[in-house]
Amino acid sequence: MRRRLDSLKPGTRLDGYVLEKPLGGGGFSVVYRARQIDNGQLVVIKEYMPNKLARRNRRGEVQAKNENTESRFSRGRKLFFQEASTLATLKHSNIVNVFNFFQANGTVYMVMEYQDGKNLQHYLQNRRGGLSETFLRTVFPPLLDGLELIHANDLLHLDIKPSNIHIKHGGQPLLLDFGAVHGFPQSRLEQLGQVISPGFSPVEQYDSKGYVGPWTDLYAIGATMRACIEGHAPVNARKRQDHDTLKPARIAFRKRYSDSLLRTIDWAMEVDPLLRPQSVAQFRDALAVETLLEQETPRSAFGRLASALWGKG
Repeated sequence: MRRRLDSLKPGTRLDGYVLEKPLGGGGFSVVYRARQIDNGQLVVIKEYMPNKLARRNRRGEVQAKNENTESRFSRGRKLFFQEASTLATLKHSNIVNVFNFFQANGTVYMVMEYQDGKNLQHYLQNRRGGLSETFLRTVFPPLLDGLELIHANDLLHLDIKPSNIHIKHGGQPLLLDFGAVHGFPQSRLEQLGQVISPGFSPVEQYDSKGYVGPWTDLYAIGATMRACIEGHAPVNARKRQDHDTLKPARIAFRKRYSDSLLRTIDWAMEVDPLLRPQSVAQFRDALAVETLLEQETPRSAFGRLASALWGKG
């Protein structure tokens, strides 16, 4: 049975915004569609709401569940605020724009630009995988550029997966949902809790003593690329650690995609973090070894992508 989302009611006003409806939530946050009161602009607001550490009282305030969770909740709230302030300074065409953050109701809120477009997960489900090499080589290099900026600011995304990638009108990809973002390097012992997306999270995110770093996000990138081919999430990394039954992409899909693309995906998805690319630059270089099978300019490639997504050029 699905757990009831502990969210604020539609119509609630917060710091110049009015909430329209909850869009979803995870272990650490609730996401709302909202509107700016003074100009009617649609926005997305993410609320720090760790459901294992906190609860909402009748006044809508978020507070620690008990004395045992008070320190972790307070530390998490502080980190969420610090990271929101950092994300607000990261401006990149392939990263969702965080343009405001504030404290209210005993917690912290992050305000992001609302984006129309096609969610990659929905597109993937409709197509049942089999996305072309042109698609992969069009969408993922710009995402890597945005991810590189995140890493350059000593931050990690830690929840890259198809549902956190949108394709804007015109074909440009956008990396969404920074609710799991953390600084690095650090061990899981120093983090507030585990953010796990089965199939996309590598083994170090399951391990309280595992060290996360750029290699963690790159595993998720590789897994997301593989999901675009297969149409579903890869095998859980914890199961792969115990007994790896995942057939390498270079073998499973060799008749449909270039060897260099498939080997790059396999490299990113190595179970051992030390065997993966350690930086976006390393991964990008490997991905660029072979050019598109059909030589296209970036503009024509994005045009083909837009046509595939929205039925027009």
